[in-house]
Amino acid sequence: MFKPLVTRFLQHITNQNQWARPHLVPFAGKTIQFDFSVIQAHVQILEDGSLCIAGETAEADAIVHIQPSLAIRLLTKDEAAKTYIKIDGDTHFATEVSKVLQLMRWDIEEDLSTVVGDVAAYKMSELTKKSLAELKKQSINAAEMLSEYWLEEKRILAKKRHINQFNQEVDTLRDDVDRLEKRLEKLIRQKDTSIEES
Repeated sequence: MFKPLVTRFLQHITNQNQWARPHLVPFAGKTIQFDFSVIQAHVQILEDGSLCIAGETAEADAIVHIQPSLAIRLLTKDEAAKTYIKIDGDTHFATEVSKVLQLMRWDIEEDLSTVVGDVAAYKMSELTKKSLAELKKQSINAAEMLSEYWLEEKRILAKKRHINQFNQEVDTLRDDVDRLEKRLEKLIRQKDTSIEES
């Protein structure tokens, strides 16, 4: 029951974003798996460039691993979060499909207008946009406050300069230990040589 509904939604979104089809047609027949740790979704590219949910046994040509916390960052348009996405398999395919999906937009106003009329749909759409913008702003503020609290008060997170300093100290210690080992080896060799000579 769930799979046909999601497939219908994906095809509806593709119909609203006709520009996307030519970008997806070259990958017709391929399947991409989005792995969100707790749930996986297998999306297949159809011959006309539309999308559908593939069967759970479908062999994925590419797997995109996205942690749930990372998904939240991606929803808030955090560009740095993209660097933490892990891709297995056909990376070109996964990258191209991901780009297309990120640019697709669901025209909620158009869909609502068929149910409640144009004016009501416009007002509902504007209210939804304002609510989402406010939610995004509040989420970013909360994340920044938590980050500052964990850095300054609780010291759960480490600052980048502290991590770099620690890494430098570890490198220095490793080099010192290497030099000490070489010096000890040299002293042992000298002692062995002096014993043999006497």
